[in-house]
Amino acid sequence: MSPDSLISIGHWSPDRTPPRFSPAELTEAIGQFRRPVHVIRNGAQGPLGLGMAGTASLGAKSGASDGNGASSYPLLATLPALYPEWLGDRSFLEAHGVRFAYVAGAMANGIATTELVIAMARAQMLGFFGSGGLELDQVARAIDEIQAALGDSIPNWGANLIHSPNEPELEEQIVDLYLRRTVRRVSAAAYMRLTPPLVRFACTGLTETPQGTIARRNHVFAKLSRPEVARHFLSPAPRPILDSLVARGMLTETEARLASRLPLAEDITVEADSGGHTDNRPLAVLLPMIMAQRDQAVADHGYPRPIRVGAAGGLGTPAAIAAAFSLGAAYVLTGSVNQAAQEAGLAEAGKQLLTQAGIADVAMAPSPDMFELGVKVQVLKRGTLFAARANQLFDLYRSYDSIDALPAAIRTRLEQEIFKGSLDQVWHDTRAYFGKRAPAEIERAQKDPKHRMALVFRWYVGKASRWAIAGEKGRRSDYQIWCGPAMGAFNAWAKGSFLEEQINRTVVQIARNLLEGAAVITRAHQLRSYGLSLPETVFNFRPRPLR
Repeated sequence: MSPDSLISIGHWSPDRTPPRFSPAELTEAIGQFRRPVHVIRNGAQGPLGLGMAGTASLGAKSGASDGNGASSYPLLATLPALYPEWLGDRSFLEAHGVRFAYVAGAMANGIATTELVIAMARAQMLGFFGSGGLELDQVARAIDEIQAALGDSIPNWGANLIHSPNEPELEEQIVDLYLRRTVRRVSAAAYMRLTPPLVRFACTGLTETPQGTIARRNHVFAKLSRPEVARHFLSPAPRPILDSLVARGMLTETEARLASRLPLAEDITVEADSGGHTDNRPLAVLLPMIMAQRDQAVADHGYPRPIRVGAAGGLGTPAAIAAAFSLGAAYVLTGSVNQAAQEAGLAEAGKQLLTQAGIADVAMAPSPDMFELGVKVQVLKRGTLFAARANQLFDLYRSYDSIDALPAAIRTRLEQEIFKGSLDQVWHDTRAYFGKRAPAEIERAQKDPKHRMALVFRWYVGKASRWAIAGEKGRRSDYQIWCGPAMGAFNAWAKGSFLEEQINRTVVQIARNLLEGAAVITRAHQLRSYGLSLPETVFNFRPRPLR
């Protein structure tokens, strides 16, 4: 249907504010998305425009004048006010006590710091502390710091829970800590299957209200990118795991019984092309697929309330945020763009590298925790040689059966350029580390020279992220900084604005500007769908300091 064939539903009369018809006037009006707006026509066959304020009368014919000498205009549509707070699923706001359906993700090794989590919570958004890769006492101190700052009155925060297949006891200890310290939300990452500690966290505290509904005390945000993994979280907790937890006294019979009526997770974070562990899948393909899978699970199990599906990966501009919400995302989660924020636990040198990144300045490199399986993470390529060097190590691992099998020239080059020391010393340090943390790894390495080589190579791959956090000056070319293309998109969007400078990038200003811009773009899309011809600039919201 062409704009010319749109039928008038009434008329609109201006007050002191004239209608908007020019490109500049339309752009200014769209920026006022917190006010109702009326789509009008300038005369019977004239161009479409916008009326702000004034008087809209439905079902009435327009006349030449409104009685005060001002013309009235045919009214084609009326849109109510729009707010960034209204983007996403309202149940997300209610369930997690937040104002915005926006999450700052749990960047591991403490890159998502306590300061970042506290800032997000105070801004009435949700942040996850990056506890993955930290020692238990470090996580405990971080929880104490967050709780001391926020108290019981601000519960909208959480912490990371990473699947640790090689260290199951660590996963149990982390869950024990979370339950003791009343951490109510976890971002569950890297799970390919459900584990008893994860099920225990999700099901602890389930109760039935007098109205017959189930109250959930602990919330699991399942971060995933594969339908086969989503199936586990969209289903009730497995009966064998529940029974074993009851037998061990870790769940009550009531909690286990109620767990059979709910999915393990009611917040599913669909992770598209992102920094760190990623399958590099496009959000527009992955999110609808997981949402359809969610719909089928709700129908199959007859769940009493909806399951929220959020979007993550590639979200570095207002347009990307708006697109995610338009696809049906209940909430959005950002990661890469927050690493350059003032509150992030990355060294200033690393943050400066991030502010210079373009969308193509990323590469895939071996993951330290799953090196031997060939699992890769997406990292920053510009300004660092980490990706090239780590990939070289993995190629050598595939080609040789042991360190002793390496040609002398290759070994010398590795010691001089990558390890900056002898491989014998690296093995000595590695053996001491795993001797305390995971003795089984050392036992295996003593029997399997190839596994020993993997542990030595993992020393570099694992240390590289720590060097970026600590700002190790002699290791700047080896910084491992997890990063997706969203960082480059953010930099291009922020160029020329106050957010171009890293010192102005706070996690709250990043979030508020992304949401504000997403609301502007959403409004522009609404109006364009009603037939307005809009200037392209309305889809390019510029960052500005927001309160």
